[in-house]
Amino acid sequence: MDVLANLGLLVIFLLVLILPFRVKRIERNLEVFLFACGVTALTIAGFIAVSGVKTGWSLAIIGEALCTPVSITNLFGIPVGIVQIVLVAGLLIHFFYHRMQEAIVGLVGRLSLQVIIFCLIVILGLVSSLISAILAAIILVEIVNALPVVKKAKTEIVVVACFAIGLGAGLTPLGEPLTTIVVAKLAGAPYHAGFTYLFNKLGWYVVPSMFLFGVIGVVLFRRSHKGDVTLSCTVERETIPEIFLRAGKVYLFIVALVFLGEGFKPLILEYVIAISSPGLYWINIVSAVLDNATLAAAEISPALTSQQITSALMGLLVAGGMLIPGNIPNIIAAGKLDISSSEWAKTGIPLGVALMLVFFVVLFVPGWLGLA
Repeated sequence: MDVLANLGLLVIFLLVLILPFRVKRIERNLEVFLFACGVTALTIAGFIAVSGVKTGWSLAIIGEALCTPVSITNLFGIPVGIVQIVLVAGLLIHFFYHRMQEAIVGLVGRLSLQVIIFCLIVILGLVSSLISAILAAIILVEIVNALPVVKKAKTEIVVVACFAIGLGAGLTPLGEPLTTIVVAKLAGAPYHAGFTYLFNKLGWYVVPSMFLFGVIGVVLFRRSHKGDVTLSCTVERETIPEIFLRAGKVYLFIVALVFLGEGFKPLILEYVIAISSPGLYWINIVSAVLDNATLAAAEISPALTSQQITSALMGLLVAGGMLIPGNIPNIIAAGKLDISSSEWAKTGIPLGVALMLVFFVVLFVPGWLGLA
């Protein structure tokens, strides 16, 4: 039975990975599709016992799924929910819409678009670990949405910026749920992780990357934007019902990711955590479609070596930008700017694979050559 159940989970994983790019109806209703896949995966997981522990449905998992969208992040040290941030920010932007438009028009009048894009990506990437990845993503999409830039260029800018935000948020426990979980799990011996633990471990890789993302964003903008000076900075203001609908979609999306993460946990516990550092780095490319906080909760423990922890975290943080379900900022940005799964993947997958290769070389090759 375990073999058949594991095979069923693998089939669901492949469906999640493939169908949003092949079926337009699924692409347009991604939240509902992922929710259905999460429910199915969690049901199948109930037939699998890992180390004698039964997985699958439980009241605790249902409670976690229902509460997670409204209670899992930190904003300036205060625990708040992703849905509340999306809703309140949307309403504030609705009511102060004209002032925001005036500010962006003034900014475009003073600075070139290339400078704005570079600074936007770098600054939001660097501060996302302090203001939370969610708030950084909301600021990003509102500014990009109002820029006089063609749709393709907006999509590419946002994808690159979400890579930066997702990676930058990994530097403190305030950035995203993954970092909160990791610091909590490593708070005891031998690592005694505190507020600066992740910055000290990952900062050498992450901070220079922000400037690289800024350059990549400008290069992609110059390639895709044809210099159409007739484009307007003014965009249509979201209605209040649209704002509530977007918050509801974010809620359903996060519930679906919790179910998917818990449903795939038997595979993670049985096969993933015993993998070597390089293998752990590459296997975490699955965070492109799974909740990286759930993966971190399953993988990270004080029993891992320091290199295994670094490898796992970098794999999770980098791969999270490749597809829309990989990170909360991706979900927020794609929903606001109406970016489809295939549109995101055209930029996200090549960029993500290239980054995975670069960081693999940086993380492992010096050690293999005896240089580290």
